[in-house]
Amino acid sequence: MNLQHRATQKELLDQPLIPFDDIRQNMKELEFINQYLGGHAITLAGLKKLSTNNKDLYVCEIGSGGGDNLHALNSYCKKNNINATFTGIDINPECVIYANSRKTSSINFIINDYSAVKFADRKPDIIFSSLFCHHFLNNELTSMLRWMNDNSTIGYFINDLHRHSIAYHFIKFATAIFSKSYLVKHDAPLSVAKGFKKTEWLKLLSLANAKNYTVQWKWAFRHLITVKH
Repeated sequence: MNLQHRATQKELLDQPLIPFDDIRQNMKELEFINQYLGGHAITLAGLKKLSTNNKDLYVCEIGSGGGDNLHALNSYCKKNNINATFTGIDINPECVIYANSRKTSSINFIINDYSAVKFADRKPDIIFSSLFCHHFLNNELTSMLRWMNDNSTIGYFINDLHRHSIAYHFIKFATAIFSKSYLVKHDAPLSVAKGFKKTEWLKLLSLANAKNYTVQWKWAFRHLITVKH
């Protein structure tokens, strides 16, 4: 795999008509990866950076998948007496069915293309995505960044993969040995190949006319991008 430039091939998870049992196994393994390789910690860091007080928070995740990020944030808010409500948006009905099987009253899931969602009553304070942006081409990401900017009142953040040979070969080896999901085995290394260098994020943010942003490298081979209004 040539990692000099972003890979453009579609992941298996982006294909239609994947059986629900395969989706469920994929979601379970992604949650494990997020929990033990720092994904949830990075998402929590993004929330903390943008939310500087304990006001009532409305947080929205686009590309929410199985909902594990929202559950991690919900647990943190409950432990710290932060009144928060959450919305997850995902275009894949099977992912939302899985997410709804373990939802709580403070988390709502919507089946839709994020860009088609209109917030009639109240815009989210914070919008975020985790391991979602790498599914898109660069010209699509510029529109996504602008949408996140226009529909959030405090700001938005992104948690996504750093394209690096160490990350690529590690996850390819680890999933080949330990994963029971053909989706994870195929998509995990490809996701790294579709990830980003810091310079690429800086260019995308500039094209989207983003202001007051930071791009931080995080373990294990991810970037946390935060944009505060």
